[in-house]
Amino acid sequence: YGGMGLDFSYNIAVAEELGNIRCGGIPMAIGVQIGMSTPALTRFGSDELKKQFLAPTIAGDFVACLGISEVGTGSDVASIKTTAERKGDEYIINGGKMWITSGSQADWMCLLANTSKGPPHRNKSLICLPMNLPGIHITKKIDKLGMRSSDTNQIIFENVRVPSKNLIGEEGMGFTYQMLQFQEERLWGVATVLTALENIIRETIDYTRQRVAFGQPVLHNQTVHFRLAELATEVELLRSLLYRTLALYLEGNDVTKLASMAKLKAGRLAREVTDSCLQFWGGMGFSSEVLVSRFYRDLRLTSIGGGTDETMLSIICKYMETLPKK
Repeated sequence: YGGMGLDFSYNIAVAEELGNIRCGGIPMAIGVQIGMSTPALTRFGSDELKKQFLAPTIAGDFVACLGISEVGTGSDVASIKTTAERKGDEYIINGGKMWITSGSQADWMCLLANTSKGPPHRNKSLICLPMNLPGIHITKKIDKLGMRSSDTNQIIFENVRVPSKNLIGEEGMGFTYQMLQFQEERLWGVATVLTALENIIRETIDYTRQRVAFGQPVLHNQTVHFRLAELATEVELLRSLLYRTLALYLEGNDVTKLASMAKLKAGRLAREVTDSCLQFWGGMGFSSEVLVSRFYRDLRLTSIGGGTDETMLSIICKYMETLPKK
């Protein structure tokens, strides 16, 4: 379908390199395109659907978005309210999605909706939804704290009709497909954050070496260079966790626990590194001219998007409970 047929390690290599972009919004948008909206379609979609939606998305002719979160329902995916009622050869979609990255420019959405009234983990399906259909209403771009180069929208569905053949895989398997997709999404997020944090630390070292206060460079204060060394060590430890998780994933293992641990640590470390480094920049760090202030805003999303810190902790706890007691 136009892709290179490489394994997921290449996605991570790309994600790390994209972390050199001097903002968070562009790597996030690319991640939505290649690692969040399309994996389920790639794995479980029909050949017809792949030709219609996947091939032009890989080619860059289509922009894709992912429709999961709703007003009042973010990380709690099982509680979504949007419905897709089957009538003949069509689904009729009603409801809405919130915080949709690339929502105002997307050509199609990988939509998660309730297709039956059964148990919440078995009543959901993923559907390829063209965004030019009647009944789709896209709000103006949401004004956000960070990720300001990324368009984020609320989208409302009113009796939107889509062919039933646009179903990805089996009806009722959407929740399961989405959970599989989340693991790659979280690892991608960790990889982009890693490079950004390294760059922030490197630029902070350069700045504090040049900035003189009380007769000496700021970097020559033991408190400063010890703190930067500590932060650099934490980033390297996170990289080791990412690579270990990736290796296990490529071997076909369930890495839900380790991916959740990496996502949790990435979000918290992003806050810790940007806050500590911004402090060492002094007043300049509070301006919009420097990288650290932008990432202070942009990377704050890491602890919220793709599953909050609290959600990651819940997942980790569940897996720990399955360990044999000594």
